[in-house]
Amino acid sequence: MDQAIVTPAKIERSIMMIRGLKVILDADLAALYGVSTKALNQAIKRNKERFPADFMFRLTIAEKDEVVTNCDHLRRLKFSPVLPTAFTEHGAIMAATVLNSGQAIKVSLFVVRAFLKLREMLSTQKEFARKLDDLEKKFAEHDEKFKIVSQSIRRLMEPAPVPPKRRIGFPTSQEQQS
Repeated sequence: MDQAIVTPAKIERSIMMIRGLKVILDADLAALYGVSTKALNQAIKRNKERFPADFMFRLTIAEKDEVVTNCDHLRRLKFSPVLPTAFTEHGAIMAATVLNSGQAIKVSLFVVRAFLKLREMLSTQKEFARKLDDLEKKFAEHDEKFKIVSQSIRRLMEPAPVPPKRRIGFPTSQEQQS
């Protein structure tokens, strides 16, 4: 794979959330690094001590099915008897070092930048959500205060009860009987 074909957008599309972690599957990582998935996995097996559980993990059958269903570019994995391996940011960088090819090292820089960009976007979304929550709370308080003011104004607008008018003069005999 030529370096010019590897774009940051392509790398960002390869990063997905599985088990609450941002990961790249072995098939995508191998394509980015310009090697076959088999070659990548062989290099990983030869260097197992460099890949602890927080650097990579094997997908379950259910996770594989979900990935194949949601990602068109991974449909070729549907009939693969081998479960894909997911690499975290650190695992993807470590994979570049064990492959030790020029393209893998160059592309690993793009991979790191893509993970950083996604981390930034996630923090920006969290900040935006927090501000939105603050606004909702503020308007809820204002709405309640506005409701109270509005009710007070409406009470002031109501006509005052009119006391019965007293007649001027002396009561008549009929009025006295009632």
